Amino acid sequence: MAPLLLLLLLCSGRRRGCGGVVGRLAAMLTFVVAAVVDKRAAMALMYDDVEVVWGADHSFFYMDDGGGDTLAICLDETHGSGFRSRDAYLYARFDIDIMLVANNSAGTVTTLYLMPEDVPWEIHDEVDLEFLGNVTGEPYTLHTNIFVDGKGQREQQFRLWFDPTADFHTYSIIWNPKHIIMLVDGVPIRDFKNEARRGAAFPTWQKMRAHGSLWNADDWATQGGRVKTDWSAAPFYAYYRGLRATPCAPSPGVAWCGDEPPESPRFDLPPTDAAALRKAREEHLLYDYCADTTRFKDTGLPLECTS
Repeated sequence: MAPLLLLLLLCSGRRRGCGGVVGRLAAMLTFVVAAVVDKRAAMALMYDDVEVVWGADHSFFYMDDGGGDTLAICLDETHGSGFRSRDAYLYARFDIDIMLVANNSAGTVTTLYLMPEDVPWEIHDEVDLEFLGNVTGEPYTLHTNIFVDGKGQREQQFRLWFDPTADFHTYSIIWNPKHIIMLVDGVPIRDFKNEARRGAAFPTWQKMRAHGSLWNADDWATQGGRVKTDWSAAPFYAYYRGLRATPCAPSPGVAWCGDEPPESPRFDLPPTDAAALRKAREEHLLYDYCADTTRFKDTGLPLECTS
């Protein structure tokens, strides 16, 4: 564990909020980050790739033992914190390493999501990975959703098969003209296909940034809101590092990914990935809106569920 992270854990007493600890550490750590940036100019740093957009007093960067930097974000009874990538993309792969809130994290939500800027809410696109906090000893639930033209309600939930608080794990979103694929440590768990030819909605025109946040959602997050946040356990911390945003690369001779011919296999899911996807879903899927016939008994299943 990084020395500065140890310092953080030693300083963050149960009855102290984020502000005091983060304020003192931020002044020290900003100096540390600035001191190493010149020496590591060739290294990609979270500090360069993201910007904190809310709760700046509840977040800070620190250098880890591997020579990179980590963004720690904090939640207490006053508020949490959130960040976004400095660049926006139309089709890309996003990878980031996250270590989730440890111990009794009930009521908290740690997120990774894609969202555009300056688009009216009623027509916005969005891709969500939301990690729902747990009662101590219970596994985390990964809640996923996809919004197209302002409409969501495409929820799928998964039970993580490891302790996501003990170390960093890699969470990924691949967004290309044929698929939105979500992965955990390289294992595909969800594939939302572009079924536009059948009239289904798919995000195709809004550039999106990667976002991350930690916030309180005890009205719904843990056991449907039955378990509330225990503020005596605050402050809560989540850690992000190594954001990698890889713009979509078209086939040779194609101007950009959106011009890829429909018959091109460029974005087809390889058979090995398709097999891994089926296995992960068989073992870890908790809820799939496409299988919820009771929910859609009056309207029928959404069009993308009937291919």
